[in-house]
Amino acid sequence: MDIKPIHTEDQYQSALREASKFFNAQPEPGSVDGDRFELLLMVIESYEAKHYPIAPPDPIDAIEFRIEQAGLTVKDLVPMIGQLNRVYEIMARKRILTLPMIRRLHAGLGIPAESLIAEPHT
Repeated sequence: MDIKPIHTEDQYQSALREASKFFNAQPEPGSVDGDRFELLLMVIESYEAKHYPIAPPDPIDAIEFRIEQAGLTVKDLVPMIGQLNRVYEIMARKRILTLPMIRRLHAGLGIPAESLIAEPHT
């Protein structure tokens, strides 16, 4: 098995092509092909994490996604953010989240703190 770390874009593209062969007929885990596929995915993931990092979502986008996902409304944010007018200011990006709001949103909605403290997208 000659799988090596990926250092260049050409090596990355080659690894993607090789891994794509396994997607339609995934090999048995633990088999020679299964181990090869698993190792390919590991080196691809490592290269992508280093060269194509995914930024956390905008805090307001994260909140909107979570309330939609949970079937909530903006009014359901009152216990976590404060009075309804404050909720609307936050959601309209006219005010920023405070640390206590971030803590309550994290605890109440399960939104990762990293997403809530990220710089808002403009």
